[in-house]
Amino acid sequence: MNSDVVIGLALPFLGTALGSGCVFFMRRELSRNVQRALTGFAAGVMTAASVWSLLIPSMEMAEDKGKLSFLPAVIGFWAGVLFLLLLDSLIPHLHMNTDKAEGLPSRLARTTMMVLAVTLHNIPEGMAVGIVYAGFINGTADMTAGGALALALGIAIQNFPEGAIISMPLHAQGKSKGKAFADGVLSGAVEPIGALLTIFFAGLFLPLMPYLLSFAAGAMIYVVVEELIPEMSEGEHSNIGVVMFAVGFTLMMMLDTALG
Repeated sequence: MNSDVVIGLALPFLGTALGSGCVFFMRRELSRNVQRALTGFAAGVMTAASVWSLLIPSMEMAEDKGKLSFLPAVIGFWAGVLFLLLLDSLIPHLHMNTDKAEGLPSRLARTTMMVLAVTLHNIPEGMAVGIVYAGFINGTADMTAGGALALALGIAIQNFPEGAIISMPLHAQGKSKGKAFADGVLSGAVEPIGALLTIFFAGLFLPLMPYLLSFAAGAMIYVVVEELIPEMSEGEHSNIGVVMFAVGFTLMMMLDTALG
């Protein structure tokens, strides 16, 4: 595995770890408006990445199907949505600013379920990075090192505020700064692990690459619609989440176009 791939797989995890480190330097929990802004930004990045880095390449790879070139993208997208729906229904987790847990009933601590919610969120991001780098490694879909790096960098940027969003509330609820930081870092560890597993399995099923790309897109869009957009919009009316969604979307779009 060359250095470009190692750096690409490490970047999203590094973003989460650095964001989690904010717990050592910031005394107060993030305000509601700041959380809305950061959540909206993450949603924008993930939406743009799903389109430019995953769905469009998926359809380009299936151009030989003519007017049905959309078919692998549609099938893979729905498979990704249903996969996250299944995980969402099974894994006990608790979203920010809510007291009602989702998933199977459990006796897990509130803070543990909050970490699981972020971990669930990070699974499709790791898959997305892994499948794009699998395409680069195997020379499929005209994927370049720059295009793969753009996706990894975009997710790393939006992972920074996510790390802060998870570690600081954990500290505010009684965990030490060290434990809150460790939990934030742990929530991001699923990304490089998921990316490596995806690279391995994608290498075994190269003809399915268009489906795998759109599968990752569907999983990410599920997270955006089910979790991020409701969190950026809840409470009293505020446009900050929408504005930051647009910022994240355009930033990811520019990264993919400039580096890809």
